[in-house]
Amino acid sequence: MEWSDRLAPVLVTAGNEELFEQVFKSHFKSLHAYAYTILRDASTAEEMVQEVFYNLWEKKDQIGIHTSLKAYLYRAVHNESMNHIRHQKVKAVHQRYTMQREKEYDDGNDPLQQMTGTELEEKFRDALNALPEQCRAIFQLSRFESLKYQEIALQLNISVKTVENQMGKALKRLRIKLADYLPLLIGILLYFLNLLN
Repeated sequence: MEWSDRLAPVLVTAGNEELFEQVFKSHFKSLHAYAYTILRDASTAEEMVQEVFYNLWEKKDQIGIHTSLKAYLYRAVHNESMNHIRHQKVKAVHQRYTMQREKEYDDGNDPLQQMTGTELEEKFRDALNALPEQCRAIFQLSRFESLKYQEIALQLNISVKTVENQMGKALKRLRIKLADYLPLLIGILLYFLNLLN
C-alpha cells in the first residue's frame, strides 16, 4: 500500500493502526541507522526509535505534524538521541562527584562518613529536645505544623514579638548544636522541615 507523504501524518495521528504499522516497518531500518550514527550503540539506537514511535502513537491526539512524516520522524529521532546523550552526561557527572566524595572520605576523618539518615535525624531530635520548652513548642508549631507567627502567638497566648525572638533563639541553638553535621543536615532538613528558610 502506498501513501502520500502529505496524507500519512494525518492518518497516523488520527489513529490508523494499519498505516502506523506500515510506517514503522518502512522507516525503522533507516531511522535506526540514523540514530546509530549519533549514539554509536545499536541497542540504544533501537530504543530511541521505538520511543519515538511509542510517543507518536500515545500522543497522536496532541501531535501536529506540519512537515512531511519522514522529516518529522528524523527530527524526533535526533531529539530523542540528543536528550539521551545529555541525560547520560548528567549521570556521568553525578557518578564522578559521588566517587570523588567517597575518595575524600576514605581516610575516615569525616564525622559524617558513617552516619545514616536515621542517625542524623536522631542528632536533630536530640538538639530539638535540648531547647527550652517554650522555644521548642514555637519551633515545632512553625516548622512541623506550618503555622504563621501570628497563629502561634494566638495559640500560645503570647506576643508575635515573643514568637519571633524564640524562633531566632531556636534556630541559633540548633545551628550551634548541629554545626558538625550541618552540610548534610541542610539538605535533609530543608527537604523535611524547611528549617533554614
